Amino acid sequence: MMSKLHSWFLNARVNSQAKLRLFCLPYAGGGASVFREWQQFFPKDIEVCPIQLPGREGRGLESPMTSLTEIVQTLVTEIEPLLHTPFVFFGHSMGAMLAFETVRQIGEKYERIPEHLFVSGRSAPHLSSMNKQLHHLDDDQFKIELRLLKGTPEAILQHDELMELLMPRLRADFELCETYVYKQAEPLACPISAFGGIADEDVSAASIAAWNEHTQHEFNMKMFDGDHFFIHSRQDEVMKFVYEIFHKTPAILART
Repeated sequence: MMSKLHSWFLNARVNSQAKLRLFCLPYAGGGASVFREWQQFFPKDIEVCPIQLPGREGRGLESPMTSLTEIVQTLVTEIEPLLHTPFVFFGHSMGAMLAFETVRQIGEKYERIPEHLFVSGRSAPHLSSMNKQLHHLDDDQFKIELRLLKGTPEAILQHDELMELLMPRLRADFELCETYVYKQAEPLACPISAFGGIADEDVSAASIAAWNEHTQHEFNMKMFDGDHFFIHSRQDEVMKFVYEIFHKTPAILART
C-alpha cells in the first residue's frame, strides 16, 4: 500500500510497507536529487527518502529558508507521520548539521530515536567549522569562493542567467551554516557513523572523529579518498558502507 506525501520529499508517494526509512539531507546548494541513485541502490524494504528543502528543484519557486531552527522545526512536524517505521538519517555537510539537529528535535518532541545517524563531510557540531563568512559577499566575490570550494561546476559558475537563479539559494544555505550556534545537550541515544574526505581541506579527520562525543552508543568513522565532495566521487563506496552498517547493527537487522 502506498500513501501520498508532500513537497518535503523527493518521492511523491511513500512505501507504507517499508521496514526501514533512510532520510537523506543534501549539502549547501544541493537538492534531493543528489540521492536519486541511492533510491536505486538499496533494496525495496529500505526506503530512501531524500528531503527536498524549499527553494530548490521542484520547490524552486519557494523562498529558501535561512534559519536552521526554522527548517528543523518545520521538518520535524512534516516528518512525524513517517516515524512509526524504524528510521535512520544521513546528511552531508550542511545536511549533516540539519540531520543532527532534526534527530535531537525528534527525540525532544516525540521521544523517538533513530536506529542510526550518519554524518558526512562536516566537523562535529561543538567545533567551529565556518572560518569564513561568505553569505554577505558581493556576487563576484561569492563566485570566487564557490570556485575554491569545488562544489559548483565551472559551466554553471560561468552561466550568468543560471547563477542569478541559484544565487539566492546558495546564499541562504551559507547563511544557515554560518549563523548556526551549537547548544550543548546530552549525547544522542543512537549510534553515529561519521565520514570524511581524506583530501578535504576544510574538514579534518580529527574534526570528524570528534563526532564521537555526541553519542552514548557505538561510533564508527570512515575516511574516503577524495575532497569535500567524496559523496559523489566515491558514491558507490559510501552507499556500500552505509549498507554494511545496517547489516552489522542488530537493531536494524532484526527489523529488515
